Amino acid sequence: MTTGTPRIGDYALLADSQGSALVSRAGSIDWACLPRFDGPSVFARILGPDVGHWRIAPVGGAEVERAYLEGTMVLRTVFRTQSGTVAVTDAMPFGRSGREHRLGRDSPHAIIRVVEGRGGEVELELEFAPRPEYGLTTPMLVPHPGGLRTRGGPRAYVLASGVPLQTEEGVARARFVVRSGDRVAFALRASSPWEEVEAAWPAEEILRRLEETIEAWRSWSAMHEGYVGPYREMVRHSGRVLQALTYSPTGAVVAAPTTSLPEAVGGPRNWDYRFCWVRDASLTLEALWVAACPDEADAFFDFFLTAAGGYVEGGRALQVLYGVGGERLVPEHELEHLPGHRGSRPVRVGNGAASQTQLDIYGELLSAADLLADRIGEFDEVTTDFLCDLADAAAQRWMEPDQGIWEVRGGPRHFLYSKLMCWAALDRAVRLAPRLGRETEVDRWSATRDRIRGAILDKGWSDRAGAFTQSFGSHDLDASTLMMPIVGFLAATDRRMRATIEAIAERLTDENGFVYRYRSPDGLPGGEGVFGICTYWLVQCWAMLGEVDRARALFEAITRHANDVGLLSEEIDPATGELLGNFPQAFTHIGLINAAWAIAQAEERPSSG
Repeated sequence: MTTGTPRIGDYALLADSQGSALVSRAGSIDWACLPRFDGPSVFARILGPDVGHWRIAPVGGAEVERAYLEGTMVLRTVFRTQSGTVAVTDAMPFGRSGREHRLGRDSPHAIIRVVEGRGGEVELELEFAPRPEYGLTTPMLVPHPGGLRTRGGPRAYVLASGVPLQTEEGVARARFVVRSGDRVAFALRASSPWEEVEAAWPAEEILRRLEETIEAWRSWSAMHEGYVGPYREMVRHSGRVLQALTYSPTGAVVAAPTTSLPEAVGGPRNWDYRFCWVRDASLTLEALWVAACPDEADAFFDFFLTAAGGYVEGGRALQVLYGVGGERLVPEHELEHLPGHRGSRPVRVGNGAASQTQLDIYGELLSAADLLADRIGEFDEVTTDFLCDLADAAAQRWMEPDQGIWEVRGGPRHFLYSKLMCWAALDRAVRLAPRLGRETEVDRWSATRDRIRGAILDKGWSDRAGAFTQSFGSHDLDASTLMMPIVGFLAATDRRMRATIEAIAERLTDENGFVYRYRSPDGLPGGEGVFGICTYWLVQCWAMLGEVDRARALFEAITRHANDVGLLSEEIDPATGELLGNFPQAFTHIGLINAAWAIAQAEERPSSG
C-alpha cells in the first residue's frame, strides 16, 4: 500500500461548472480534469504516487487553516510558519458570462493560484508535474511566453508563473520568498496542441480573473438564497457545491467529480462517478429548489430529452446515466497501471451501470418536473411528450425486475424502491395532467398507480422483519424504504411505516446511529461504510414523525463529519470516522439540504401536544 497519500477528507474542491480539481491541506493539487469533469486527468496523485500534481507550500512545516471565501467556491489556505504567514488562494475562473449569473458557460478551463504575503517572510517551494491521461503521458515542459507549456499528449497545458522555473524530466520546480504585501500569481490553462497556443496570462490578468470569479460566485449566491431555515449556512454552501458540480454547457450534473475513491480503503468497490445519473441529477435539482432557487430547470429537462434522443418501446431509450455532453457510451474499463487511492484497486474509468435497468428513474424525473413546474412555466410540445412517455414507461414496466437504486451487480430483483418510484411517476403524472393537456390519461395512470400501491403494501412488507424490506419476498432491511414517506406514499406515522423507520434505526445503523444502505449480499466482494444520504433520509423521517430533537441530534452528528471546508463524501468509515467514496458527493449534499428543510418544516408545524 502506498504511504503518504492524504485522506479523502483532506481535500477541497475547485470547479468552474465544467471541470474540477482537488487541493490537499498541504497545498497540492492531486486531481484535476480539464476541460471536462469526465475527461482524462492532468493530475491524479490521489490515485497513485507519480501520476501528476501541482504543489505550492512553505518549505518545512507550517500550521494550516483554510476556508472558502464567503459565498464562493474560491479556496484560501493560510500557512503560518515560524518566520511568517502566507495565504494561497485557489480558484477555477469563470468567463465573462459568470457575471450574468450563468456560471461556467464560457469557462477558460484554468486553475488560478495566488500567493500573498501576510506577515514576515516565508520561503515556498513549487513543484509542477503534469501527467495527462491518468499518468500515461509524461510531457515535455518547454519555455513559452510568460511561463511554460507542455508538449505531449492530446492536450496542451500552459503554465503562467510569477517566478523563474527550473525543469527536469517532466517536472518544473522553484523556490521563492514571499514577504508581507507581496503577491505572486500562477495560472494553468488547458489548450489544444494542434492549434496556436496563446501566451501565458500575465499577473494582472490572473488577478483580474480571480476577482471576477469571486464576484461571480457572490453574485450567484446573492441571487440564490431562497432558504432561511435552520442550518442555513450549511444548506447554502451545499447549494454552491451542487452548482459547482453542474456542467453548465448542457445542464448535466455529475454525481461526484472523481473516480475510484474507495468505499473501503484497500477494497475493490471503486467506481467512476463523473457522469450524470438521472436519479442524482433529478434529486439535485429538487435540492436546489430548496437551497438556491434553480433558474434553469428547463435546461435540465432539455438535457435528458436530448440525451435520450426520443422514445421507443415505452421509454426504453432512457439510460440510467450519461456523459455530461449527453454521451450514451461510457464503457467501463480498468486502469491497470494505477495502484489506486492508498492501494485500493482496481481504478475504473467509465461506468457499466449505464447498461443496467433501473426503473426508479421515471419517478425521479417526473417528481422533479412536478416540483419545478411553476419555474418551468408552460411545457412545450416536445417536453410534454417526453414527460408523458416517462409516465407510460412506468406504467408498462413496473412489474419488471431490475438492478435497483444501489445498482447491484448480481441478478435483477423486484426491488421495492423501484416499484415505489414507478408509483411516484404515475402519481406526479396525474398531478401534472392538466398542465400537460393529458386529462384523458388520468384514469389509466391512476388505475396503474393504485395497482402498484397494492403490490407494495402486499409484497413489500415482511412480518419476520417487522418492516418494509429491500425487495418483494425478502426479509432484508434497506435504507431506501425510508423514501416511502418522503415521496408521499405513506405517512411517516402509519403503523407499518413507523415500524420500518424504527427497525432501520435499530438494526441498520452503526454505534453512532448512521445508516448502512443494506447488510445483505449484493454480488460484490468487500465491505463499505455507512451512507451519508441514507442517514439524512432517517433525519427526514424523524422530522416527519415530529421527533425534531431526534432529527436535529442525528443531523448534527452526521454533519460533523464534513471536512474543514464543509464537504462530504458518499460514505463514512464506521470505525474511524474517515470519509470514504467519491468526493465531494452530490447525493450526500442533497441529503443535507433536504434533511434541514424537513427539520424546518417540522418546527413550523403546530405542536399536537
